[in-house]
Amino acid sequence: MKTGFSVIAVLSAMVSLPAFAQMTSDVQFEAGNFGTMISGTIAGDEYFDYRLGANADQELFVDLTVSDTNGNGTIYFNILPPGSAGEAIYNGSIDGNTARINLPESGDYTIRAYLMGNDRDTDKTVGYNIDVSIQ
Repeated sequence: MKTGFSVIAVLSAMVSLPAFAQMTSDVQFEAGNFGTMISGTIAGDEYFDYRLGANADQELFVDLTVSDTNGNGTIYFNILPPGSAGEAIYNGSIDGNTARINLPESGDYTIRAYLMGNDRDTDKTVGYNIDVSIQ
């Protein structure tokens, strides 16, 4: 009986763990503009997905800057192509926080902002600005 109780206790603890937050927003440009500035804040294991439609052979420009932080400001972004299950065509933690890429196909692209390192592991908060444009 004691073994059965501990298994139930472990399963109950697993069910009550908080889920990682994932937030999503559609990016829209004002009429006549080909770009916009996005501002946000994330903490710990959170990540924020920004979706925007684009056509093949258009150029996507993305520049990420830290606006404020209570940690080290270790924030990055990835660019995910249409239909991606998490595979990126641009990885900011490797390639830097400024991207200029020609898009390979038409559809909805995702810019995913996320934390890494000590900021993620210690649940720090990072405010950011993302300058995004499509031409």
